[in-house]
Amino acid sequence: GGGDAFLFYVVYGPVDTAAPLSRSKYRSNGLPRGLDLMAYGPKSNPEVPASFREGFLWEQLRATNPILADTIAAQDSCIVLRGTFPDPENLNYLRDTVGLITHFLDNGGVGVYDPQMFKWWPRDRWRELIFDPAGPVPSHHSVILVSEDSRDTQWLHTRGLRKFGRPDLSVPQVQESQKDAFVDLCNRFIELQAFGGIIPE
Repeated sequence: GGGDAFLFYVVYGPVDTAAPLSRSKYRSNGLPRGLDLMAYGPKSNPEVPASFREGFLWEQLRATNPILADTIAAQDSCIVLRGTFPDPENLNYLRDTVGLITHFLDNGGVGVYDPQMFKWWPRDRWRELIFDPAGPVPSHHSVILVSEDSRDTQWLHTRGLRKFGRPDLSVPQVQESQKDAFVDLCNRFIELQAFGGIIPE
């Protein structure tokens, strides 16, 4: 009863793709049906790894986490995982993908770029917040953004709910005095939607 789920991640580093995947250790059945995996490096489309290292998000990473930025900048290879899952009946595709990415990070990967939530993940934070909970934690897969709106108000909007086959939230013209209440509301709607709920228009 929802929409199509969409995943998009980029894993940087010299990943050993031949390393065997332990399904029990990584809670993953491998590459889920519908997810494409493409490896890029010096001998295959060498411009791709650099294509994600530009623009506002990259400059923000360089300012806030220069160590991770320098580590990512030194890499000449990456793996892009991208796919659409038509109206999925469960979150197994996400579980399998999270486990697969963690496996890549344990075998040469140095960091993950998640363009859906404007996030660069260091290897340790990915494991701590995404893999170690051993279950879906929707607030770790999405982000609430605050932008300036008209008439001295703010626009609250989310990124990342497409991972669950749900539309992102948009709350315009929020007064400063209402901001905390609407952030709480967005967090509750994130949980509701990620676990199968549908919000009528």
